[in-house]
Amino acid sequence: MRALGYAAAAHLGADRVVIGRDTRESGPGLARALAEGLTAGGLEVTSLGVVPTPAVAHECQVDGVAGAVVSASHNPWFDNGVKLFAAGGRKLDDVVQAAVQEVWDGRPRFTDSVEVPGWADPDEPIGGGRRWSDALVASVDDERPLAGRSLVVDCANGATSAFAVDVLRRLGADVGVLHASPDGRNINEGCGSTHPGDLRAAVLQTGAEAGLAFDGDGDRVVAVGDDGAVLDGDDLLAVCGVDLHDRGLLAGDTVAVTVMANLGLRRALVDHGIAVHETAVGDRYVLEALEANGWVLGGEQSGHVIFRSMATTGDGLLTGIQALVAAGRAGRTLGGRVADLMVRAPQVLHAVPVSGDGATVVAALAGEVAEAAAQLGSAGRVLVRPSGTEPVVRVMVEAFDAAEAAAVADRLVEAVRRVAATRVP
Repeated sequence: MRALGYAAAAHLGADRVVIGRDTRESGPGLARALAEGLTAGGLEVTSLGVVPTPAVAHECQVDGVAGAVVSASHNPWFDNGVKLFAAGGRKLDDVVQAAVQEVWDGRPRFTDSVEVPGWADPDEPIGGGRRWSDALVASVDDERPLAGRSLVVDCANGATSAFAVDVLRRLGADVGVLHASPDGRNINEGCGSTHPGDLRAAVLQTGAEAGLAFDGDGDRVVAVGDDGAVLDGDDLLAVCGVDLHDRGLLAGDTVAVTVMANLGLRRALVDHGIAVHETAVGDRYVLEALEANGWVLGGEQSGHVIFRSMATTGDGLLTGIQALVAAGRAGRTLGGRVADLMVRAPQVLHAVPVSGDGATVVAALAGEVAEAAAQLGSAGRVLVRPSGTEPVVRVMVEAFDAAEAAAVADRLVEAVRRVAATRVP
């Protein structure tokens, strides 16, 4: 971790770095080590304590500094990692990442700890978290736009635990809370955006209008409607995209989505006169498309949604607020507004292990993939791609005929296995 800090120091475009972390027990030690590496690289380092990733990005944006978040996002407690932000709060682009990698390949090692002037890293948030939460409250025009509305939030025992309820109550909501007692090892454990079962049960039991479930570092959100339906990033993009378009605030009348976006979202946007721009998987690519074209809204099915005029990265709490307020403008609950706008196409997903180069396997399947896409026509969609993080080929088929989607997906999975078996690793 010291080596990473040292390698990145010259490539962040700032003399000062702010560091935040989530609630994992490994966080304090890793944050300190990262701070030592950055200090050894000549930078001034400040801790923000336990704050969500978007709070760090906001601090970077406001003060023009660089940032780092020690977090493994939605992963289990025993994983950890680092997200880096260049000056101003943007994630590092490919060129800068390659430059950091080049230094990293030299494997600089620090046998002794490095003094970090003024370093303090308490378990409570410091400074920047308050500025971020104030910005969330100010992101809507009305003073209390959620007044009289009943919500439940699931904080995943993560970084939003100290913020979400306060912000939503300041906006007028009546808020119940789940999983907001982190102990270092319970982050994302059976809760949060990847496990919304408890939230769904609580919304149905209490009769709440909606629920919001965040991941461990707070940059994504999954919602639950009043009928218990789980609403992902595609659903929230539909609600927010149409709202911005209707108010004349959707720059370029375009929403940026990844290749994984559901066909139902694409049809909902097009039906409302909104163009869809497709990017590779990753919120970084969504943001690049927004900035290159001056657009203001994009996101991923996972719940990473970016409001470029308000933030430089995915922000689960901001997304939840904007979606709830947008639904309210239409005179609907959040779940009701999604039902008005979207009919989801059943989506079948498979991850097929491969021992060799996944890209080579995918290239060899081009003909079969084209044949499957032709079979589905405009009523479906096929995507076969190598994973960027695991030794698997991902197969996605969606169609409004669920049985047909499953059959096509099974056929492609077998094709991947057949081709992979003939390839030498």
